[in-house]
Amino acid sequence: MKVLAMGNIIVYERQGRYQLDVILMQPAGIGELQLAFEALKRRLQEEGLFDLEHKKSLPEFPQRIGIVTSPTGAAIRDIISVVQRRFPGIQIILYPVRVQGTGAAEEIAQGIEAFNAFGQVDVLIVGRGGGALEDLWAFNEEIVARAIYKSCIPVVSAVGHEIDFSISDFVADVRAPTPSAAAEQVVHDRIELHKAISHHYLRIYRSLRQKLIREKEKLTAFRHRYAFHQPLDRVRENRQRLDEIQRSMERGCLYLLEQDRLNLLRLKARLTALNPKAVLERGYSITTRLRDGHILRRAEETRKQEALRIQLAEGAVRTIVEEVEEL
Repeated sequence: MKVLAMGNIIVYERQGRYQLDVILMQPAGIGELQLAFEALKRRLQEEGLFDLEHKKSLPEFPQRIGIVTSPTGAAIRDIISVVQRRFPGIQIILYPVRVQGTGAAEEIAQGIEAFNAFGQVDVLIVGRGGGALEDLWAFNEEIVARAIYKSCIPVVSAVGHEIDFSISDFVADVRAPTPSAAAEQVVHDRIELHKAISHHYLRIYRSLRQKLIREKEKLTAFRHRYAFHQPLDRVRENRQRLDEIQRSMERGCLYLLEQDRLNLLRLKARLTALNPKAVLERGYSITTRLRDGHILRRAEETRKQEALRIQLAEGAVRTIVEEVEEL
């Protein structure tokens, strides 16, 4: 790593040596490690290792939590303390690794792979406490990033402090600012959960109680209705009403029948009056010419010596015209 140092130069003339008495030192530019970090981050991002579509959801109520971290660091103590405080009884399985130095990245990747092969944990927390960029560098190694990406178990990355970001943070399913925060994200607070359950229980109880009260009021109202209080009286009333309807229908039918009878009599009288035979009964007759059956209405419609037929009320006669008289 290149740095920019400010201070005083001390010259040892007899030995021909120079000494720099440093007053202030800071990284030169963004530093070699920072350049390597940005290069790897850009390459893995282009490959899709950071895409949201690959992120897995954390289990709602994990029973076993796998931890990949140092067995002697503050991170494991913080995680155990938070888990036992929030939800005692959850099993914690530690895979001890070195979290900095040569070989640390390989051990961290092996721990993630070992938990996946074991398959008996619900979620993984991978991380360590805070430190300088060099101290956290194991979590910026490509081997660790690819192990997290290939994990079938959801992974929470908890590296350093809240301001620290590592490559594992971008690849993991969830990024926690600290190991303690990772434990809080993975495990529900039993007390808060109990309060939420109690709250929902009370809401359901009150809702059911109010509904029972409303239904009881409805039942009481039904019981006090007349139809339920005196059912036989209601039956008798309906029977009387049915009798009245029946009598009304009978009267209506008789009236309609009488009207139809009177109409028939009137039609019969009209038909009788229009019946030709009735006319003949009164002394009239119908005269027709024999040659064509034409009914005579005027004298000029016949001539002398023409044969006629005269229809009477009873029977008919044939005659010959002797004279035609016009009045």
